[in-house]
Amino acid sequence: MKNRTRLLALAGVGLAATVGKRTIESRRAERVPYETVEEGDEVALRRYPQCVLVETTAPTEGTAFRRLADYIGGENEGEERLPMTAPVRTGADAAGIDLPMTAPVRTSEGPDGVRMAFYLPDGYDATSAPVPSDPAVRLVVEPEKTLAVSGFSWFATDDRVDRVEHRLREALDEWGVEPHGEAVLLRYDPPWTLPFLRTNEVAVEVREVGA
Repeated sequence: MKNRTRLLALAGVGLAATVGKRTIESRRAERVPYETVEEGDEVALRRYPQCVLVETTAPTEGTAFRRLADYIGGENEGEERLPMTAPVRTGADAAGIDLPMTAPVRTSEGPDGVRMAFYLPDGYDATSAPVPSDPAVRLVVEPEKTLAVSGFSWFATDDRVDRVEHRLREALDEWGVEPHGEAVLLRYDPPWTLPFLRTNEVAVEVREVGA
């Protein structure tokens, strides 16, 4: 019994060390650059540059994620693996595959299903990004825009996302800033990240400050 307890303890320490190491590595991932325009207690306005994303709409998050993961893994014209910086391991259905990504992963839901997008690394534009092989995957070029964001930790459940979006829109109303478009969820961590270490944000586009 003592040996079993000792083995379980060692396994727990080993697991914690592995998760901690991976968490530190994921925090070093390339992130989409932005300029902070204004910042409050729980809400910030950020100006983002023009970005190139690879996007898909699918019935489930898992299907959407797999399509995009396949794209950055080489399912594109030229079979190019995109040189992104942070290796992220997906769930059990992709055991053994390291998926390098740029944070965050963007998701939103609509009548057609889950829309998910990966930001491509700095240096790619509409002409240099490899064309997807899957017709359900598309490249999107977004112009410079200002986003209002509010962050939270733990799992991004529907209820939690709704509460944060409500908080975000209330703050914008107090600031006199007009949002437009639907809110999106930004997730910065791989699936194995411990809940209390996760970084999530709800974001909505706003009209240029002072415009």
